[in-house]
Amino acid sequence: MITLDELQRSTAEVGDSVHRTTICRILHKSGLYGRVARRKPFLKDIHKKCRLKFATSHLGDTPNMWKKVLWSDETKIELFGNNAKSYVWRKSNTAHHPEHTIPTVKHGGGSIMVWACFSSAGTGKMVKIDGKMDGAKYRTILEENLMESAKDLRLGRRFVFQQDNYPKHKAKSTMEWFKNKHIQVLEWPSQSPDLNPIENLWKELKTAVHKCSPSNLTELELFCKEEWEKMSVSRCAKLIETYPKRLTAVITVKGGATKY
Repeated sequence: MITLDELQRSTAEVGDSVHRTTICRILHKSGLYGRVARRKPFLKDIHKKCRLKFATSHLGDTPNMWKKVLWSDETKIELFGNNAKSYVWRKSNTAHHPEHTIPTVKHGGGSIMVWACFSSAGTGKMVKIDGKMDGAKYRTILEENLMESAKDLRLGRRFVFQQDNYPKHKAKSTMEWFKNKHIQVLEWPSQSPDLNPIENLWKELKTAVHKCSPSNLTELELFCKEEWEKMSVSRCAKLIETYPKRLTAVITVKGGATKY
């Protein structure tokens, strides 16, 4: 990635400095515009291979199969706005290209961590995570919220649970818990938040919460739970109805990052 200031300095190094306005005009003529760089997980070849395998193996699944999935995730929600943004020069419809994204690492004051789940039938429970998450704490969250959420959403006994591959999620004792509860866990490719539609809800939730202008962490938690419950069933259903498009997008880029 290169900034406008760097471009201007480079022109000065080889001759007369070119005005920023002139540089912008030339870039625009070439179809390049300043945009916020998207944050995407760093994908190794093994990640791309697993993502492609997941997408191809599930592309033929029926809509009813996806309606049985209970999607879950954790996210950090900040009290005052989002993290700083970086800008890149790119052409339209290239936001997800690797050279225009910023690789991210998992979660890093003024914020809370929450766990939540949802299905095509609506949102399930949301829980604030106190302290550092470990396997025991994760199993407590599941014990107190997973089955109740599945029941509230009327998923039936044969629902499928989705979680990512964090070590605390895949710990032997956690997987034994799923086995003892007769819960089927969806095999999941690492580094694949774009395949989890809950990410869309996270974005909408954070926007809604910040419009509420919470002044402290207690209010932040309250607004998070209130806005989560307000998520419409139709919105949740639409995300699942269009899920095959995500799989197709992954296949198209051979396991690479997608626009989702």
